[in-house]
Amino acid sequence: MRPVAVDPHFAARARTLHAVVVGASAGGVEALLQIFADLGADFHLPIVVVLHLPDDRLSQLAEVFQQRLPLRVKEADDKETLARGVLYFAPPGYHLSIERDHSLSLSREEPLHYSRPSIDILFESAVEAFDAGLLGILLTGASHDGAAGLARIKAQGGLTVVQDPRQALVATMPEAALALHQPDYLLQLADIRALLVELDKTLC
Repeated sequence: MRPVAVDPHFAARARTLHAVVVGASAGGVEALLQIFADLGADFHLPIVVVLHLPDDRLSQLAEVFQQRLPLRVKEADDKETLARGVLYFAPPGYHLSIERDHSLSLSREEPLHYSRPSIDILFESAVEAFDAGLLGILLTGASHDGAAGLARIKAQGGLTVVQDPRQALVATMPEAALALHQPDYLLQLADIRALLVELDKTLC
């Protein structure tokens, strides 16, 4: 995987992107705070995140992240339309999908990979909505959720990023992704943060 700074193709690919989708599980809160730390309130794309949480837990993710980040952060609402510069979190106990009209959809279908919300459901629905115009990022976690969805993003022509499993708090999720496809970037968290900053600069 080539560092962003010396990748001659990154700028051209970045200009085709319309959304960022991110999946994480165990260790994900700190990982997400790190990769979003340098993003300003005027970030040029919507960011949609699934972080595995217990169904019966009242999520305060949006509040915690809003206190730490310049980005606007909110829990996703059913039927709302994606907006640039907003970080959306799936609420606990609901699958989060992106519809073809770029609105968000919540559902109570059965868990996938023992998880609801499921990263795979978000990623695969995002492919249907944005085709190749996606950046997919998969971080630390203890299941295989997200691996198939990230491979689908890659197969459709989108950009994919996997956290280096040697750095991940739990390596299972990034290792599962690497078993299915070769991502565009295999990076540590600081480099994922730098890639997102570079993406935003490219879109200015």
